[in-house]
Amino acid sequence: MPYILLDESGDLGFSFKKGSSKFFIITIIFTESKRNLEKIAKRVHKTLRKKYKKVGVLHAYTEAPITRQRLLKELANTDSGILLVVLNKKKVFTKLQDEKSVLYNYVTNILLERLINKKPIPIDKPITLIAAQRETNRFLNENFKNYLSKQINNNHKISLKVEIATPAEEKSLQVVDFVSWAIFRKYEFGDDSYYNLVKVRIIEEAPLFP
Repeated sequence: MPYILLDESGDLGFSFKKGSSKFFIITIIFTESKRNLEKIAKRVHKTLRKKYKKVGVLHAYTEAPITRQRLLKELANTDSGILLVVLNKKKVFTKLQDEKSVLYNYVTNILLERLINKKPIPIDKPITLIAAQRETNRFLNENFKNYLSKQINNNHKISLKVEIATPAEEKSLQVVDFVSWAIFRKYEFGDDSYYNLVKVRIIEEAPLFP
């Protein structure tokens, strides 16, 4: 069964003078088997020093450079694909700035539309999308799942099942976290050293509001 794993980097705040990020990145990894991604997370976790293993979950932001490099290099050697959408927040309409959950759902749907149009994975059988949990509000989570399912199912006649999980619950999401973090570093800070490690797996990388 094809899988789509989704995570994001940056924030959806618009107080730039108070530290809000300039960019917001939504990243997906698509694969025929998320088992390969789970294995990568487990292998990299085993290489950590004993005192760090107790955390149990890999987070790109807090890991050492060598850990980040190891995981990204392993992903580059798989047949997984990466798509991402780059949101330049300074170009977002004011109305959408005030509706963060609507904006997030809208951007995510655009990314899925691009994935379907590229056709890198079979769309003639059910697809499961697993998104990293970003909201604790049950209503917002259900709205996110229902919105994406209806949009894709109705517009493309594709059976899309949407799930939300934490990286602790779904280890493959830990891999997406590293990829999204690496891409965010490129746009937000001009550091493409980590991005270059997975560039070969990127199918599409495009701004939403150029």
